[in-house]
Amino acid sequence: MNETATKTRTCAACAYWDSADNSNGNCRRSSPQSVVFEVSSEKTIKTVFPVTSASDWCGEFKSK
Repeated sequence: MNETATKTRTCAACAYWDSADNSNGNCRRSSPQSVVFEVSSEKTIKTVFPVTSASDWCGEFKSK
């Protein structure tokens, strides 16, 4: 893929991207992932979608 195609196929232009603001959002291409947090000796499991930048890109792009 050339440089121009990569820039136009960013997360911001992808159908799977859920924008939180103009520069960050969540990739909803796949199901949320489980993440374990440990705070004050207590473990908490939370499911989250990957956070991406509007300018990020991957090979799973789908036009809106």
